[in-house]
Amino acid sequence: MKPTRLLASAATPDGTPITLHEHDGTLAIRVGGVELMSTRQHHSEERLAELACSGLSGRPRAAVLIGGLGLGFTLRETLRHVAADATVVVAELIPAVIAWNRDPAHRLAGVELADPRVEIVTGDVADVIAGSTARFNAILFDVDNGATGLTAAGNDRLYAAAGLSSAREALRPRGRLAVWSATDDPRFLARMERAGFSVNAVRARAHPTGGGWNTLFVGTRS
Repeated sequence: MKPTRLLASAATPDGTPITLHEHDGTLAIRVGGVELMSTRQHHSEERLAELACSGLSGRPRAAVLIGGLGLGFTLRETLRHVAADATVVVAELIPAVIAWNRDPAHRLAGVELADPRVEIVTGDVADVIAGSTARFNAILFDVDNGATGLTAAGNDRLYAAAGLSSAREALRPRGRLAVWSATDDPRFLARMERAGFSVNAVRARAHPTGGGWNTLFVGTRS
């Protein structure tokens, strides 16, 4: 069997180890030993961006906020769905994740991060939201394993009632909040509806030809 190589390591704000691994050409990020994402299974992240940004390709000066850089697949797909004058803000809490993506040896999202439409913020997406009112056409949460905090306990506030209400206020009229989750969560869907969103829960495979299913919660500001 081909070995798994540890390429880099850092720590989350809570002190949990976060690591970048390679196995047989596939890169993966693990938090506390739990694999969060890989370059082999990223279809649902791309689908998240597609749903969130539907209709924005012809929208002048569209603005999109992505919470969580990951391995760059959500960002790459978002850029495919917005025009040349759009702004895409990416908030990533862990500096090492940004560095891994920029490292040409890993062949991740270095090109996308250099796109003039992209603004990278090293920090909490909740702070970007708090400083924004009716700024974004779409907000994407791909910061954790679902509607609870795994990477950082502070992520819980994004998915709580107050966090969802803040996201709604940061959206322009008819703007969309799209949330990636590893599993279905009816209670979270109901929470989004109570926060003022019209919500669809969309199932998407981790890989387009098979593998497990993830759930994408897509809410439109009502």
